[in-house]
Amino acid sequence: MKQEFLEAIQKIRPVNLELEKEAYQHLDNLTKPPRSLGRLEQIAARIYAIQEGECKPYPFRIYTLAADHGVAGKGVSPYPQEVTRQMVLNFLRGGAAINVLCQTCGVELKVVDIGVKGETFPEHPNLIQYKIKPGTGDITQEPAMTEEECLQALCLGINLANQAKQEGIKALGIGEMGIGNTTPSTALYAAYLNLPPQKLTGPGAGLKPEKVKQKAKLIEQALQTHQQTVAGKDPLAILAALGGLEIAGMAGIILGAALNKMPVVIDGFIATASFLASYQLDPKVKEYAFFSHCSAETAHQKILNLLEVRPLLDLDLRLGEGTGAALGLFLLKASANIFNQMATFDSAGVSKAQD
Repeated sequence: MKQEFLEAIQKIRPVNLELEKEAYQHLDNLTKPPRSLGRLEQIAARIYAIQEGECKPYPFRIYTLAADHGVAGKGVSPYPQEVTRQMVLNFLRGGAAINVLCQTCGVELKVVDIGVKGETFPEHPNLIQYKIKPGTGDITQEPAMTEEECLQALCLGINLANQAKQEGIKALGIGEMGIGNTTPSTALYAAYLNLPPQKLTGPGAGLKPEKVKQKAKLIEQALQTHQQTVAGKDPLAILAALGGLEIAGMAGIILGAALNKMPVVIDGFIATASFLASYQLDPKVKEYAFFSHCSAETAHQKILNLLEVRPLLDLDLRLGEGTGAALGLFLLKASANIFNQMATFDSAGVSKAQD
C-alpha cells in the first residue's frame, strides 16, 4: 500500500500560478474599480488557476470524518467518548450545525466512519462506512496507528477525492468528529513544527484551565514516548504515531484534491493539523488549499501565521464538523459568481476610469 500511496502523490502537479494573471485581466474588466472586491477576486483568480482556465468550483461536497481516540480515556475532553458515535447519528438525522450550514450554503455532506468505536452503523445514503479500526491507541503509551493503518486512512482520503471528481464535484471541504481529537492535533503541531505543547494546548471542547495543563502534560508525555519517531522527521511515521484516523483521512482528501486539481477548503484547528500532515508529505498541496477560518482554539492563529496563510473568516468558531468549511465554500461560490456573472465595462456600456 505504501508504494500505491507514493505513486499517487507523485502525480500531484503544482498550480500554474501564471494563470492568475489571465484571471485578473478578466476581473479588472468588470464593472468595478480594479481589485475593489479584494480577497473575493484573489479567490476567483486562484480557482481559475487550479481549474486551468475555468472558475466554476461548484457543486461542492464536504466529507466529515469520524473516529475515536485512545487518549480520550485520559480525560482530555469534558465529553464522554460515546459522543462521537452519538454525533454521527445526529449528522445522519440532519440535526447538527454542519447539516444546517451545508443546507444554507448549498453544500452536499457525506459522513465517513473511519474509526468510530462500536459496531457498524445502520446504512444511510449519506454515510460511508470504512472503519479501519475502532479508534486509535493511547498516544501517551503506544502509536496511534500502525504505518499500514495510517496508509489505509490516507489512501481512503485520496479515493474519496477521486470518487467526488468522478461524480462531478468541483471542490471539497473537510471536517471531523472525534472526542479528544484536539490532543493528537496539538501533538502533531508540536512534532512537525518543533514547538512546545504548553504553548499550543487549548481547552478543546471546553476544558477548565487546570485540565488544560494536564492535557499539555499528556501531550508532552506522548512526544517523549515517540521521541525517536519525532526525531526521525518522517512525516508518515509521525502521523501514524501521534495522529488520528480521521486526521490521516482528511490529509488524504487534501492530497487527493490536489491530485484531481480541485480546490479544497480546510476547516479549523484539527483540519489544519491534517493539512500540515499533507503539506509535510507534499508541499504542493498548499496551492490548492483555502483556510476557511481562524479557530478560537488556542494557537490556531499562531499556526496559520507559521504556515503563512490567511484565513477567509474569523468568527470565533471552535466546533469543527466542517462548519467553517461550509462557510468557506460559500465564499468560493460568491467569488466564482462574481467572475462569471458580472458585466464587463463594454457589455454594460459603463465608462472606464480615465488615466
